[in-house]
Amino acid sequence: MPLDKIKKIRTHLSEVFIGEDVFNVLNEYLRIYKDSKIFVLVDENTLEHCVTTLITQNKILHNAEIIEIDSGEKNKTLEVCYQLWKTLADYKADRKSLLINLGGGVITDMGGFIASTYKRGIDFINVPTTLLSQIDASVGGKTGVDFEGLKNVIGVFNEPKGVFIYPEFLTTLDKRQMLSGYAEALKHALIKDTDYWTELKEGMLSDSENWTSLITQSVTIKNNIVLKDPLEKNERKLLNFGHTIGHAIESFSLNNDQDPISHGEAIALGMVCEAFISNKSNKMTKTDLEDISSTIKSFYKFHELDEACFHSYIELMKHDKKNEGDKINFTLLSKIGKADFNKEIGVDLILDSLSYYNKVNKA
Repeated sequence: MPLDKIKKIRTHLSEVFIGEDVFNVLNEYLRIYKDSKIFVLVDENTLEHCVTTLITQNKILHNAEIIEIDSGEKNKTLEVCYQLWKTLADYKADRKSLLINLGGGVITDMGGFIASTYKRGIDFINVPTTLLSQIDASVGGKTGVDFEGLKNVIGVFNEPKGVFIYPEFLTTLDKRQMLSGYAEALKHALIKDTDYWTELKEGMLSDSENWTSLITQSVTIKNNIVLKDPLEKNERKLLNFGHTIGHAIESFSLNNDQDPISHGEAIALGMVCEAFISNKSNKMTKTDLEDISSTIKSFYKFHELDEACFHSYIELMKHDKKNEGDKINFTLLSKIGKADFNKEIGVDLILDSLSYYNKVNKA
């Protein structure tokens, strides 16, 4: 089996394979399922652009059942889960069945949750097709769905049997989708790797030759953190930089905007705000704050925050999973490349950070 063009990263209970030859390895993984029922979960985008590549390169999948759902975060709900559980039951999926999740973060998050709960758990494999899912959802075993407008509040930790990242799938994405994933790469650099930050500032999206390196560096950073803290009790919280504010903005936009902000756009916005808080309360220098703000401004379109909505954002932050009681917890930077978790921040400083984001982007 030619493995010279494949990067392999060992996770807590699984493996991530990255490269143009990943389907050779997937064929080996699928052999034990040759007598089992195999299902492939897709949305309309991966049905059009990705599923043919997957199936033609893996003979065991020629008889797999394709299950399609509509794309988008708005469909990451228990109602859609119900339909998927019913579909599996209608097709008489048993405990030896396999679910392959072919898609972005919605597909892999929800597909993993479906597999983890159907008949108390069936095997699943993730084939992430977006940059966001390849560098974020690919590692860590988080599965789940949104509930009552709150992101990812219902779910379980459960790792897939394997993750297969085929960078060529990224050619099907538009610039906005690629930038959505790029925000998570920027976050990985900001919390752990100044050299990676320098690379990312120069821009790694325009040349496909950079993609495998970008994916590998980000997956390695996230995996090294998750290996130390798989259930997010301590160090894994570092990965939430930008997310306390970002998730609140994203949830509000999903519920109120005709064209909702993307996950990565929200996290980029959140990182600017939380960098401001880091400067004010966690000893990060103003030079680092200006570096972060200007870099993110150079990549992401300004999403003006309406002051009338500020307290709605605060209420959503109070539902963040990292909170304890009624305190709002943050992961903050002490400098670029180093972060601290479990930092309690008052409402006034959070409001100031939202105003700072508006001010710095209008400058």
